[in-house]
Amino acid sequence: MSVQTALTFPCIRPSEILLPNDRVNLRKWAVIACDQYTSQPAYWERVRTFVGSSPSTLHLICPEANLASGYDSAGIRKAMDTVLNERIVTPFGKDGKAIDGFVLTERTTASGVRTGLVAALDLETYDYRPGNHQVRATEATVEDRLPPRIRIRSEASLELPHILLLMDDPEKTVLEPLAEAVQKSGMQPDYDFELMENGGSLRGWRIRSESLLKSLSESLRALEKRSGGLLFAVGDGNHSLAAAKAVWEMRKEKGADPETDPFRYALAEIVNLHEDAIRFEPIHRLITGTGANELAEAFRRYAADAGYTVCPGNEIRFAEKGTVKESLSLGNRGSRLPVQILQPFLDRFIAEHPGCMADYIHGEQALLSLTEKENTAGILLERMRKEDLFPGVRAGGCLPRKTFSMGEADEKRFYFECRRLTEEQKDA
Repeated sequence: MSVQTALTFPCIRPSEILLPNDRVNLRKWAVIACDQYTSQPAYWERVRTFVGSSPSTLHLICPEANLASGYDSAGIRKAMDTVLNERIVTPFGKDGKAIDGFVLTERTTASGVRTGLVAALDLETYDYRPGNHQVRATEATVEDRLPPRIRIRSEASLELPHILLLMDDPEKTVLEPLAEAVQKSGMQPDYDFELMENGGSLRGWRIRSESLLKSLSESLRALEKRSGGLLFAVGDGNHSLAAAKAVWEMRKEKGADPETDPFRYALAEIVNLHEDAIRFEPIHRLITGTGANELAEAFRRYAADAGYTVCPGNEIRFAEKGTVKESLSLGNRGSRLPVQILQPFLDRFIAEHPGCMADYIHGEQALLSLTEKENTAGILLERMRKEDLFPGVRAGGCLPRKTFSMGEADEKRFYFECRRLTEEQKDA
């Protein structure tokens, strides 16, 4: 029995991970997560121009900025099949050997160096619905956002992760010792390159040696015992992981074999919440079809009716024409975050005003710039403390959608590694 099958890991398993071959321009191959820059189409136009017809993960995803105009799941599947059949991606890149393992990543951004572990997550240990699962969502899942993702995944022959799973490991017992062991071993990275669009740099090492896997298994098992029943919380990609879970449940209902079906797993990157390079940033709200003053006044009435006191402060700031018009704080809210009060208000306001729409924007300056448009308001929020995340999720609740972002938009995960979801291309 190989070490990959002899060892056990809580919630995750080693997997055949595919990397682009030596002929691929890696800077064009790697593209930022599909749920970024949704209100900035110029970003995606620059990416399309830069990539052109070169092999790229851009052809294997559907940016959310394009969802309103439709999406071509059949075209995405065709592009995936081409990538597989033409061996554009191969097992672990350089030597082409199909040996299961993990990938240790090192992402450098303006916030510092972020260490991660790419692994196959067992979807049997995760659910986006409330419950005592080892892997849980951090934000409320919007069911209406799942169908496009479900369709694309259910028809896919490849998966590409932008999901980030957080570990609550303040003593830094799992990833940091693994990264140190890799550095001491003198292992050369399997990839090392600069990302496009101010994304920083990325490098990664395959992890499949017996000693490294054994140490990783032991450290994860020890963390599991200290976890209080919650080992991983979804930091980014909540809806993509929820779609993967939904597809797996549909396949189970149709008789899929849990022991062999690749859809039981979803490729994701595990990171330590307590790493210095992981910063929580607020996700601001952009509301079209209304002005800042109208929105602020409606929120004042809503908060007062709900028993909160509204006073001057910086917890919630309403802006238009690039300028903050009103700054508020909420009293008498106990341990509730301001966004937990704001989001239900916005949901109701938009439902009662058919001409209004909401979007979620990373970065204060990006939001203020977008409020220059007529009849558009922005809501700026403060960042939450990342130390409050796991206690809140353990308490049994999800935060409102888009409560926090792990870093700025250009620090989000780029698609790079792949995992095969179908068998027919293996011998093509």
